[in-house]
Amino acid sequence: MKAAAEAQRRLLDLQASDTAIAQLDHRRNTLPETAQARGLQAERARAAEHVIAAETVVSDLELEQAKAESDLVPVRERLARNEKRVNDGSVGDPKALQGLIEEIDHLGHRISDLEDLQLEAMERLDEARMIAGRATEAKTGIEDKLRALLRVREAKLGELAAEREQKVLERDAIAAAVPADLLALYTRIADKSGGVGAALLRHGRCGGCQLEATSADLERYRSAPEDEVLRCEECSRVLVRTNESGL
Repeated sequence: MKAAAEAQRRLLDLQASDTAIAQLDHRRNTLPETAQARGLQAERARAAEHVIAAETVVSDLELEQAKAESDLVPVRERLARNEKRVNDGSVGDPKALQGLIEEIDHLGHRISDLEDLQLEAMERLDEARMIAGRATEAKTGIEDKLRALLRVREAKLGELAAEREQKVLERDAIAAAVPADLLALYTRIADKSGGVGAALLRHGRCGGCQLEATSADLERYRSAPEDEVLRCEECSRVLVRTNESGL
């Protein structure tokens, strides 16, 4: 293939632009904030599980406390009725009265036991609510960190996107000045060679594969016309000759 030496040298500018764009893409895909965000999202998921578990305990204890309170109601009502019957003298039979007094005593013990259960349920409920509160605070703290991190990440992504857009404009301008057939060759090689389609021949060494040309290859490069498009014998990339080539 033939192409003016100046057009060939433009490939180095094109390659520099493509390399810069690839580096920006790599930075975008490997932002540390992205990995940190994934870690915080995992923490948030675990914290959410803790909140659900703690709230489930609270819900169960609320039911237990409500049951303890409801169990007390009929016992207290029965005690009040019995005490009223004893106090108003409506029970005239001594044996029935004695039985009523004994039942009042039993009901008093029963109420005391139920009140102890109620108090215990209340204490456990208070503790469970504190644990649930701490779990919720921990989850909120993680979410706050995640939101702040995502704002930083979005800002960096925006900066990278703007920089990339500018690099693409510069790249398009350079590519427009490269002959179509030479550009097609460069693109085809770049697609097969990890994004590097052209390299500077510097002091007899290919800037793409970094291998030094043989004496025979160097002699061929020296004798090649200025407009001949050279290819590296090792990596097949376009070799661009400049004053640094050592020819």
